[in-house]
Amino acid sequence: MKNALYRITVLALVAAGPAITAGQALLPMPEKVVMTPGAFRLERPWRVEAETPSADSARSCCSFLERTDAPPTAATPRRLLLTDLPGAASPEAYRLRVTPDTIEISARTYVGFLQGSRTLRQLVAADSLPCCVVEDAPAFAWRGAMLDVSRHFFPLDFLKKQVDVMASYKLNRLHLHLTDAAGWRMEIKRYPELTRKAAWRAQASWKEWWNGDRHYVDEATPGAYGGYYTQDELRSLVDYARQRGITIVPEIEMPGHSEEVLAVYPELSCTHVPYEQADYCPGNDSTFRFLENVLDEVMAVFPSRDIHIGGDEAAKLSWPDCPLCRRRMVREGLAGVNGLQAYFVRRIGDYLAAHGRRLVGWDEIIADSLTRGATVMLWRDTAAVHEAIRHGYDVVLAPGRFCYLDAYQDAPPAEPEAIGGFRPLAHVYGYRPLEHLSAAERKRVRGVQGNLWTEYVATPDHAEHMLYPRLLALAEIAWRGAPATDYAAFRPRVLAHTQRLRAAGVNAFDLAREAGDRPETLKPVRHLALGAKVTYRYPFNETYPAAGDSALTDGRCGGWDYAAPSAWQGFISGKRFDVVVDLGRPMPVSRVVVNFYQASGVEIFYPARFAVSVSADGADYVTLTDCRQSVEKFSKPSVASMGWKGDARTVRYVRVQAEPGQLGGWIFADEVQVY
Repeated sequence: MKNALYRITVLALVAAGPAITAGQALLPMPEKVVMTPGAFRLERPWRVEAETPSADSARSCCSFLERTDAPPTAATPRRLLLTDLPGAASPEAYRLRVTPDTIEISARTYVGFLQGSRTLRQLVAADSLPCCVVEDAPAFAWRGAMLDVSRHFFPLDFLKKQVDVMASYKLNRLHLHLTDAAGWRMEIKRYPELTRKAAWRAQASWKEWWNGDRHYVDEATPGAYGGYYTQDELRSLVDYARQRGITIVPEIEMPGHSEEVLAVYPELSCTHVPYEQADYCPGNDSTFRFLENVLDEVMAVFPSRDIHIGGDEAAKLSWPDCPLCRRRMVREGLAGVNGLQAYFVRRIGDYLAAHGRRLVGWDEIIADSLTRGATVMLWRDTAAVHEAIRHGYDVVLAPGRFCYLDAYQDAPPAEPEAIGGFRPLAHVYGYRPLEHLSAAERKRVRGVQGNLWTEYVATPDHAEHMLYPRLLALAEIAWRGAPATDYAAFRPRVLAHTQRLRAAGVNAFDLAREAGDRPETLKPVRHLALGAKVTYRYPFNETYPAAGDSALTDGRCGGWDYAAPSAWQGFISGKRFDVVVDLGRPMPVSRVVVNFYQASGVEIFYPARFAVSVSADGADYVTLTDCRQSVEKFSKPSVASMGWKGDARTVRYVRVQAEPGQLGGWIFADEVQVY
């Protein structure tokens, strides 16, 4: 592995951190828990009895409980009993029974014993285990986390540390986003330029690189930033994860997000010119030979049946004019570039299927022609779930609205820079993956996954800050199918586990210091225009409607989350913010205030011009203020109030205008407050 040494602390979550009660201990909460009187004292000796065909592996699951200072004898009455669990519906199902004299874990597989031992580990308090009966099995087979190691490279030891944390909370898929424009991260022996050059750049900061020339440098260049994993290192990670019940799912992006490949192998693009293309040329047979050769090496390293190929956000800009692409479309009878993309994905899917593997891709891959057995990973609007299932595909749910962990988790001014948006723990825990799905559709849901994209996450500490504890909320959702308790009941448990993680050396966000949303959102604001009719001279954008025509006078102020269903109403460039509020009758007005939201990363900016005018009859207006300002980009989201204050004027109509500046983009406004 080509990177600076990164040392980790081995997690010992049993001993780490403050003691917590049995009610706080379990996360994810098992399917059924019954606490009974008494405790099993750990300081007294016991013997281990394994009655399963896989006795040795089952015994290893509980090695954390073994004592060496008081060796048990055959006459020792107390015991740790490992037994079969016949008829278990899931290979991860287990039953745990603790009495004052016996700990019994029943399962039918090694992974089942692992899950039972993890629940047991969470219950350890000081030198005892509370007596209880636990019956448990996961709702979903896929309970995942995705880490983007392309935008910023993370050391192998850091990945193993995350495997340990994930395993503690019964997550079982680590999806590695190994390739993207920012860098190729896996050794491919047949194509050495992928790691000799496409894995390195001059700028450590993704934002600086992205806003610059986006070029790559040779590995030996002084100060080069990047790195890659050798195949032997990845095999060691796969084995490390397998022992902990976790499958590593590799992602090799195609046909888009491939600038780094096409910079060093430009013959695979439509123009054959470096630094011009982001998409492979699907009309060129050499493209498929290259990708099949790459996938051969990927499959040789990763035994996962699922191989992720990305498939998202392909621009396809050069495909309509490329002679090879046009020829392919004619020869295959394809309907335009979308049909060509479907052909590309199906051909790769067929290749994987021929090797006993299953294609996984982001929801842009949905098409009638997708390889049978493929899995669609949903990241956009949840309506795509119905479409994917209607086409006959299984789905893994990772909608950005709930499962993207690159957004701010607390008030942005106090947080490290993130990509934008606001996604606190309570919001993540509110996700209901099976909501609005029929019984038949629910059977096609393989699971749930949290994703951490790392454009703005440059260090291991920052990555852990973004992952935890939000990933713990998704771990419970994925294990249970939907949380059985509300957030008020969940928060004390996750707070206790966050403290344990921090004590164990995991840089989890300090939930105890959470500031939360803007205080202005906590209660309605009362003013003269409350409930008044609003006339829009330019319509708001349908993607960000807030409460529609009543949004600007409904008494709700916007929080840190700009996306629907927030109180922020969005207006895109060319559709200026220009509204007239009818107060219903003439009344004295001495102040008008509107809040505006700015998030530069998503092209939302403060207005460059703001004006307020008033009228008694709705025809003749008097301008009270018309100010202009320079609009600047800020690294973090912010909210600014703009308005007018002066001597009272008796008016009925209040007109507010706001116009974008030289940066263009969106204008987001909330309540038009009139006093």
